[in-house]
Amino acid sequence: MRWDTLEEEPCSLARTVAVIGDRWSLLILRECFLRIRRFEEFQSRLGITRHLLADRLKKFVRYGVLRRARYQESPARYEYILTQRGLDLYPVVMSIVHWGDTHMVDERGRPLLHQHKNCGKLFDPVMVCSECGEPLHAKEVHTHPGPGAPASEGTIAAER
Repeated sequence: MRWDTLEEEPCSLARTVAVIGDRWSLLILRECFLRIRRFEEFQSRLGITRHLLADRLKKFVRYGVLRRARYQESPARYEYILTQRGLDLYPVVMSIVHWGDTHMVDERGRPLLHQHKNCGKLFDPVMVCSECGEPLHAKEVHTHPGPGAPASEGTIAAER
């Protein structure tokens, strides 16, 4: 498997890593979910070089995670706004945040608390089964080859 061709792999995880699988991409996504939209704000908050930031933002636009919207004519300046595809990454980001809150927190505690607007309560993200609503745990999930699995790999996966 080559890093520059991950998006072509017959694996949903590899294809996703092609889009968000480096530290800058995940940190840019964090800022997007904290409602940061402008290039200068990203650069100031992250301390990332202009070249790297421009590269990651272009990649997100190319993959449909962000869209560019002009907010100033002269000179032309753009905001980067999460698309539905980008918003659908929220559970991924929240899962990583929750892991960090559980395993990487220091004596000061969590850096951010998350409050659900609807009920007003602070919460921890929980992944649940879309069918029965029960929390999901790795040891309670089985996998089966899907229609996009290569024939040779599908057989191996089913035997495990």
